[in-house]
Amino acid sequence: MKVLVINAGSSSLKYQLIDMDTHAVVAKGLCERIGIDGSKLTHKNISAGTETVFEKAMKDHSDAISMVIDALVSKECGVIASMDEIGAVGHRVVHGAETFADSCIIDDKVMAALKECIPLAPLHNPANIIGIEACAKLMPGIKQVGVFDTAFHQTMPKQAYMYALPYKLYEEKKIRKYGFHGTSHKFVSGEAAKLLGKPIEELKIITCHLGNGSSVSAVKNGKCVDTSMGFTPLDGVVMGTRCGSIDPAVVTYLIENCGMTAKEADAMMNKESGVLGVSGVSSDFRDLTKAADEGNERAKLATEMFSYSVKKLIGSYAAAMGGVDAVVFTGGIGENDGRYRKAITEGLEFMGIKLDDEKNKVRGVMTDISADDAATRTLVIPTNEELMIALDTERLLSK
Repeated sequence: MKVLVINAGSSSLKYQLIDMDTHAVVAKGLCERIGIDGSKLTHKNISAGTETVFEKAMKDHSDAISMVIDALVSKECGVIASMDEIGAVGHRVVHGAETFADSCIIDDKVMAALKECIPLAPLHNPANIIGIEACAKLMPGIKQVGVFDTAFHQTMPKQAYMYALPYKLYEEKKIRKYGFHGTSHKFVSGEAAKLLGKPIEELKIITCHLGNGSSVSAVKNGKCVDTSMGFTPLDGVVMGTRCGSIDPAVVTYLIENCGMTAKEADAMMNKESGVLGVSGVSSDFRDLTKAADEGNERAKLATEMFSYSVKKLIGSYAAAMGGVDAVVFTGGIGENDGRYRKAITEGLEFMGIKLDDEKNKVRGVMTDISADDAATRTLVIPTNEELMIALDTERLLSK
């Protein structure tokens, strides 16, 4: 069976076609500038090693999906003879709130629930819904599955996800911690158990998804028991442009004393803060590291703040789980930058965490980078959210 994985954004749509017999990506691509002048589709036929660019107006996501279908079955650049070869479509959905603790086959009831979640993710869920509706229209009869960024975190105990605000805000407005990057945390924790050769039900794992957006999760016996992102993806560690955890009174101070509106303060914390705001250099950690090496003190400070914020969470999540068997690094930074892995783990020797400097030079390859005498394993595991979506889609269809 082949599964088409769709990740729809407000003006973009990424896709992968995955052969579930081999887990190989057959084709993938990106539709850009949907609804905007200059829209185009870049389609890659993986087996042939070719890339084809289609420059054509896409007024909406239905147009984008139609172009994807045409590219997949094209005689020139396609990879399948007809859409009959696609067994299902798996959709990334950002927010499932408390409604969805697992992936699910999409029907009218599920669509109604997704629309109820829009106030919790007003930038993301509408685009996800549009993508689902477009696929349903253009691929009638093919099952659609929703895989939620928040679902993996729905196993958190109440003391971990509740905020100490008036309880009616939770009851009436569902204000609580939800967590994000769940598909990634679920995938790499499962891969970590395989690498360690132990059942995940017997392991305590801390997963660090580090990139421009970053989050850390505590996974005990295969279940998430805490995670760093909260009601929104703004909370937690210092990120590329997001401030991470701060005193909430800073927001009221900005509004009352700095002439900001609530919307301006929110935009500043999401888009102008993090390592970009501290360094004044870039949100790209490669630029940041280069500037720090050249003597830029603010860039150096930003790198130290990022590493320190992750280090603190590793310690606190070990306490929450009563120990830790493995720490996993994933995401663009976690998979590829040994410098940050070293900075984050330095000082954690008391927890049995100790890296082998030579092994830590690895980039983008699944491996154990621990020193031979380390009691706690430190692993690098490339994430594969698209494969996780496809696997969940296959699992649901097989039931």
